[in-house]
Amino acid sequence: MDNARNEHHWQAIAQGYDLEPGPINLENGYFGRMSRAVLEQYQEHVAFINRSNSVYVRQRFEQGANVEIRRQLAELIGADPEAIAFTRNATEALQSLIRNYNRLQPGDQVLISDLEYDTVKGAMRWLAGHRGVEVIEIPHTHPATFNSLVQTYRDTFTQYPRLKLMALTHVTHRTGLVMPVEAIATAAREHDIDVILDGAHALGQIEFNLAELGIQFAGFNLHKWIGAPLTLGFLYIAPERLADIDPDMGEFHYPATDVRARTSYSTPNFPALMTLPWVLEEHRALGGAAAKGARVRYLRDLWVGQVRTLPGIEVLTPDDPRLYCAITAFKFVGRDQQVMTQRLLQDYNLFSTTRVGASFGTCIRVTPGLATSTADINVLVRAITELNTG
Repeated sequence: MDNARNEHHWQAIAQGYDLEPGPINLENGYFGRMSRAVLEQYQEHVAFINRSNSVYVRQRFEQGANVEIRRQLAELIGADPEAIAFTRNATEALQSLIRNYNRLQPGDQVLISDLEYDTVKGAMRWLAGHRGVEVIEIPHTHPATFNSLVQTYRDTFTQYPRLKLMALTHVTHRTGLVMPVEAIATAAREHDIDVILDGAHALGQIEFNLAELGIQFAGFNLHKWIGAPLTLGFLYIAPERLADIDPDMGEFHYPATDVRARTSYSTPNFPALMTLPWVLEEHRALGGAAAKGARVRYLRDLWVGQVRTLPGIEVLTPDDPRLYCAITAFKFVGRDQQVMTQRLLQDYNLFSTTRVGASFGTCIRVTPGLATSTADINVLVRAITELNTG
C-alpha cells in the first residue's frame, strides 16, 4: 500500500500514457488506455501485417507466437494453456459459454442477479426460449456485506432446487462490488450448480487463481485493466469440463477436443494479438494486479473516505476490502443522477457515467485509472461536496 501512495512513482508511470486534452477521465471502466510503448508496438504490428499479409500469419504466427501467447495468458490466471481460446471481448466469450452449455433440460432453472452485465442477462434469457428453461433473477440487498451476498445465494439455491446454471460477475460493472466468488462457487457446487464467471473487470486489478476460486467456465477482457489493444478477450474452460460446452454452431476448424472450437472461427486482430507479449511484460513490470490494484483502490479510498459521510450522498459500494476495487458508485440522494453527471462535466470538467439496472436504481460510476492523479481526485471531492449543497 505504501507504494500505492507514492505519487511521484505513479505520476512517472502516468507520463508513459498519452492523454487527449479535455475532461478529467474518471470513466476508465469502459476500456483502458494502452501505454505509449504498447501503442507504438501495436502500430508497428499493424504496418507489418499489412505488408506481409497472410504469409507471416500462415507460416509463423499460428504455430508459434499464438502458442506462446496462450501460455502467458494461462500463467496469468493459473490455468492450462489448452483451456484458453481467444475471443474479441468478454461478452463474446460469455455468450459462447452460455449458448453452448449442453447440460440443460427443459424445466431446469438458470440464475442471474440484478448486477450482471446486460448482455449476460440477455444470453441467459435467450436460453429460456431455446432450451425451455426458467430464468430466476434475484436482487442483491443493499448495502451488501460479504455474508449477506453469500447467504443470498445459499437461500436461492435452496429455494430453487431445479437450478443448474448461474452467471456470476467477479467485479460488477455497475458499482464495482467484488463478489465473494470462492464462497459462492463452493455453495453452488454443493447444489450441483455450474457457474459461468464474468471476469471482465477482475483481470488486471485483482489477484486470483481460477482453480482456487473453484471456477470451471469464465470469460475475460484484455483491454480493460491489462492494457491491451481493443478487440481482445478470451474464454476459459477447465479441461475436464470441455465436453459440457459444445463446439460453437458446429465449428469444424478445430477438433472437438480443442477448446478453440467453443467460439466462432474468424480472422482475428493479428496485430493486437502480436502486441500481447509486450502488454503482459509491461503488466508484470508494473507489479501486476497486486500493484495496479493497490494504486487504483488507494485513489478510490481517497474520494470515498471524504464523501461517504456527507448528508445527501449515498456511496453504494461497501468499504470491506474484500468487496471493492477501483470502481465505486454513488448517488446524490433525491436528485436526477444523469443531470448531476452532466453537472460534474460542465461545472468541474469531470467525465463519469451513469449506470442503471440495479435494484437501487440509477447511480454514478467513478473509475480512476493508472493515469489518474490525487489532484484529479481532489477535484472530484470538491465537486461532490459543492454540488451536494448547491
